[in-house]
Amino acid sequence: MPKPVVPEDKRRRRRPTKSGTVLSEALIVETALRLLREHGSAGLTARRLGLALDADPSTLYRYFRGMDDLTLAIGDALIGQALRGWRPTGEWRTDLRTVGLRIHAAYVAHPQAALLTTNRVTGRANELAADEAVLDVLRTAGFPLPETVRIYHAFIDQTLAFAALDAASLALPSAALRADEAMWRSTYARLPRSTHPRIAEAAPLLATRMVTSAYPTALEMLLDSAQARLDGES
Repeated sequence: MPKPVVPEDKRRRRRPTKSGTVLSEALIVETALRLLREHGSAGLTARRLGLALDADPSTLYRYFRGMDDLTLAIGDALIGQALRGWRPTGEWRTDLRTVGLRIHAAYVAHPQAALLTTNRVTGRANELAADEAVLDVLRTAGFPLPETVRIYHAFIDQTLAFAALDAASLALPSAALRADEAMWRSTYARLPRSTHPRIAEAAPLLATRMVTSAYPTALEMLLDSAQARLDGES
């Protein structure tokens, strides 16, 4: 059975670590994000975290039930970063666009962490706040409840799916990423019209578009679809 997490008021260290650090859940998550950025998912272990925090690895289990619990906290922290400072404007398209772009940006800023967490459901405070905000934006705009849930589902999954896709590219070794991007200007751009007429005519545009994220475009398409359905309800 997993060990119970010690309540916050009882798990605070009475003395700092050897380096003067006072542990907290937020500090552990911040350190885990740094380790992921520097070493990838293979580098995120209790032992390495303990070394980075100058603390015994077992201390981490006073804050988290295990490494999977820490993974959920990392995902929730990224959503928290996305929501920080955001306030609804009352214009539903603007609000959904802003939330979506913020969440996507928060994940791709930490690609290794995104690969670990985009497919997880944390049930933590920031995730709940984001879900409540999106549902409220849609209901306040006048969408019926079934349509609200339908759009919410598509919006959240689309945002996280593109975050995972874009993060996977950013997590590649730099040489591999450059090679993938160059492919659009080498192989694709040189295909003859006689065998690949549609690729050949689109090659210049493909070379420009395909090295950027399609998320903003996909998001606008989703919002256009939602707008059309809302107009149809009127």
